[in-house]
Amino acid sequence: MSEIEKTEAEIMRLAKKLAALRKETKPVEVKNYEFETLSGKVTLEELFAGREILFAIHNMGQGCRYCTLWADGMNGFLPHLEDRFAVVLLSKDPPEAQRRFANTRGWRYRMASHGGGDYIKEQGGGGEGDDNNPGLVCYERKEGKIFRKNRAQFGPNDVYCPIWPILSLAGFGEENWTPQYSYWKRPAIMDDGGSDLR
Repeated sequence: MSEIEKTEAEIMRLAKKLAALRKETKPVEVKNYEFETLSGKVTLEELFAGREILFAIHNMGQGCRYCTLWADGMNGFLPHLEDRFAVVLLSKDPPEAQRRFANTRGWRYRMASHGGGDYIKEQGGGGEGDDNNPGLVCYERKEGKIFRKNRAQFGPNDVYCPIWPILSLAGFGEENWTPQYSYWKRPAIMDDGGSDLR
């Protein structure tokens, strides 16, 4: 077995251990935070949309190419998650800006704005007091209360964005690859004549 194969096996073993630890996590009660949406104010409890479990994606907003990369990827399996759970994408951007940007990306997320307030400071993926860190939080409702079950931070080489292991096969990583909003470049010669190009 090669060193790569041994390392892959170890990563799989640790992933199973991590899943078991998360299953045993003692939930932490949280307050019923308030958010802004295109339809007005909503509470964290309302974001559950009648479900018992809510995944809240913490996105730094349209100014972050990395957060856009994670949201692009998760958008693909959103229907699989929403079959069983509630899912919402949260950022500091105002609701109108969120929706405009989501439309340019083809995102189907329900969205809400925390506005950079108490929610993200207290529930950010890096721990208490962190401001606007990208990540994912799992909340659950029990007996009229809201609990945080687990949370994780996003970052290059994490397990939440499959592009990193794919890039590693080519020897690439965050040191020599950065996501972009768009990869189209104008050709030197436009086959259609190139008039009125925007």
